Amino acid sequence: MSSPYYDFAQIYDACMDDIPYEAWAGFLKRQFDEYGIAPGALVLDLGCGTGTFTLLLRDLGYDMIGADISESMLEVAREKYYESLENEEESGEPKAPVLFLQQDMRSFELYGTVGAVVAMCDTMNYASGPEDLEQVFRLVNNYLDPGGLFIFDLKTHHYFRDVVGDRTFTDVRDDMALIWENEFEEETGKNTYRLTMFLENEEGTYERSEEVHEQNAFSAETVKQAIEKSGLRLERVYEVGEDGTAQDATGREETAERLFFICREQMK
Repeated sequence: MSSPYYDFAQIYDACMDDIPYEAWAGFLKRQFDEYGIAPGALVLDLGCGTGTFTLLLRDLGYDMIGADISESMLEVAREKYYESLENEEESGEPKAPVLFLQQDMRSFELYGTVGAVVAMCDTMNYASGPEDLEQVFRLVNNYLDPGGLFIFDLKTHHYFRDVVGDRTFTDVRDDMALIWENEFEEETGKNTYRLTMFLENEEGTYERSEEVHEQNAFSAETVKQAIEKSGLRLERVYEVGEDGTAQDATGREETAERLFFICREQMK
């Protein structure tokens, strides 16, 4: 059995094709505009995965750093980045370079501060508990410019319990097949994904591999407490639609499938 995001990195983008990346990047841009994070600012994409948000925000004019614990995911991100460079050379419209770092979100280090940090597509659900959340938030706070912005999303108890629950899902395509067995522990909030993949190789045959991924559900109150303890200030909590429109999530924290938290470094 391979480590998480080893073989899955090869098919991650295909399996995430239901995520409205461009619309959510537009949501991020509107938040940046509202809080004075102008194009040209340095932005960290924490848990950047295959770099989709990293490159979309780069296209919107931000100087980007992408950090992820998985070297396999970063390999895909770099491939996409190098392909974008080739297209820019042909068009004569080069953009700022991207720095990709293999780092654990619980112990990441930067060369200096950044204007904003984003952690999208349930990156923060990989925190193992409230202490982990607080540790990541403290690091983010440490590396934010005065008044800098931190935006992250989280899948909720409702999503893990009622949407995926203890169910099995399959995804079969021309060049791969995926079996996803899900197990959610209500008492602990731990969610386990057991992935069995059949990936086409160069010979045209299929190789089987397995990975286990663990995420955790946190109540909105637990997240808010970790934000406060870290020194960040919570500005707003949203639900964000597939078109990128945001609605205040107050009173709907327990029924939403995904929440978006807008936090700010407290200027002293």
